[in-house]
Order: sequence, then structure tokens, then C-alpha cells
Amino acid sequence: MEISVIICSYNREQYILNALQSMVEQTYAATNFEVIVADNNSTDNTPKWVNTFIQNNKSHQITYLNETQQGASYARNTGAAIAKGKLLVFMDDDAVAYPNFLEEIIKFNIANPTIQGFGGRIIPLYMGGSEPNWMSHYTSSLVGNFNYSNQVIEFAANRYPLESNMIVTANAFNQINGFNKNLPGVQGTLRIGGEGKDFFMRLKANGYAIYYVPTIIVEHVVEVSKLTRAYMYRVASGVGRGERERIRTSGSLGFTKKLIEYIFKYFASIAIGLYYIAKGQPSKCLALIQFRYDALKGFLGY
Repeated sequence: MEISVIICSYNREQYILNALQSMVEQTYAATNFEVIVADNNSTDNTPKWVNTFIQNNKSHQITYLNETQQGASYARNTGAAIAKGKLLVFMDDDAVAYPNFLEEIIKFNIANPTIQGFGGRIIPLYMGGSEPNWMSHYTSSLVGNFNYSNQVIEFAANRYPLESNMIVTANAFNQINGFNKNLPGVQGTLRIGGEGKDFFMRLKANGYAIYYVPTIIVEHVVEVSKLTRAYMYRVASGVGRGERERIRTSGSLGFTKKLIEYIFKYFASIAIGLYYIAKGQPSKCLALIQFRYDALKGFLGY
């Protein structure tokens, strides 16, 4: 078994089958990969539809399991615990992989066997049509937009793959004990994010270089509900809460340094916002400033 694709899912019955369909349509041989759906205690019809899909696609190795402890980090770790693949591929339940997704992953791995972690491009698929006019380069990552480079490149010191398209060797995953359960992701209405950042920062701390591969591509659904003020606050404040938790072991000095960084980013967002206003794009200005303000609030525990 070369690859284990782990799809963490929570109440996405309307999208999970598209994610699974993109797996059975891969150009990569079905005998060389498995798919694990780690259901994070869904209350909708996800279990029914996934198990029916499994029965209808017996030519592929697809496993369904349920993780009752709420939080993506729990679900991903549970999926990884039963995975047989040398490579662990993490994808969201509302993402759709390009047909050559796995083929590109294995191609990169064969050419670069010493690289333990990498990730690819995420293209937002807006359900409401086009990207809203208030979205900018600085805020689109909140809905999963990610295009780091046009060529294969090592991530900069503080950059890393996003959660819906990230790959790591099973050996490296086990070496750092998987995802940090103190950064669970979404728990009910509360978000404590940054689990992907924490994961790859720990890999880097262990001496691993992390790479971006632009030919490894998924599309990521952006529902209309994700473009609301309430949702953007939830994600942005979750970023701040996650950073607060991530640096907890750094003591008061680490907290102070991160607070200064967050305040700097807030005032930098105002400067960039003025640039957008000068270009006649005030909505981009307001959204960017609001993002940095909400992240700062989350970091301060509000």
C-alpha cells in the first residue's frame, strides 16, 4: 500500500460523495491506495451515504470509521492509526481531487524520497458563483484558497500546506505523534484552529523540509454560508485562539512576542487597507482589517 487518503468529515452529506467519487476516478491504480473516511460524529446521513458508496465501489479500498471525540485533529489521528500507506494524504470532505491527484503525489515522492512532508494547490469553488468583491489575497486563505507558487519550492520558514491538501510520510507522522489534540479545529460552534500550522512547524523543528507542489490539486467548496460575517469571524478568531494555544509552552515571553506580532499585523492591515481604498476597493479594506482584528481578539481570548 503506497497511499492512504484520510478524509475527515462532519455533517457534509451533500459533499462527501463528490470527494469519494474523485477518489475512484483517479488515474492512479486502485490497488495501490486506500481511502479512510474518518467521520467526526456526524448527525446527518453521512454514515448511510458513505457505506452505500463503499458497497457500490468494491473495486476500491474504502473504509468508514467514526470518531466520537469532536475535532478534526482527533478524526485525522484516528484515521492515520489504521492507515496502511507509506504516505498519508489528508483531504477535506468538501474537496474534490483532480484525476491525477494521487499520480502527482507518488511521482513527486519517487523523485524526492527524502522529503517527508508536502502539499499542493487548493482552488476555491464558490457555490454562489464568483469570488465576492471584498475578498483579497490576504483574506482568501480563510476559505481555503491556496496557490503558493507556480513551481515546486520549499516553503518559507513560517509557511506550510493548508489542511485540505497536505501529505506526510507515515514515519514522520508517527515521529511527532500526529496532530495536536489541544488544537482540535472545530468543536461545535467554537473553533480552535492552527492544527495544520502546528503540525508542520513541529515537522520543521525536527529538521524536515516541507515542499509545495503546484500540480497536486484539489478544488474546495466555498458555500454561501462561508461568506458571511459570522463565519469569517469564527475562522479568523479561531486562528488567534489556535496561536494562543500553540505558544502556551513558550511562557510569558513567547506570548508577548506573539502579541506584538499580532498587533503589528493589525496595523499593517490598516496600511494595506488604505492602498485598497486608493484603488477604489474599500470593501477589500474593511474585510482585511476585520480579519486581523478578529484574529487579535481570538488570540486575547475574546
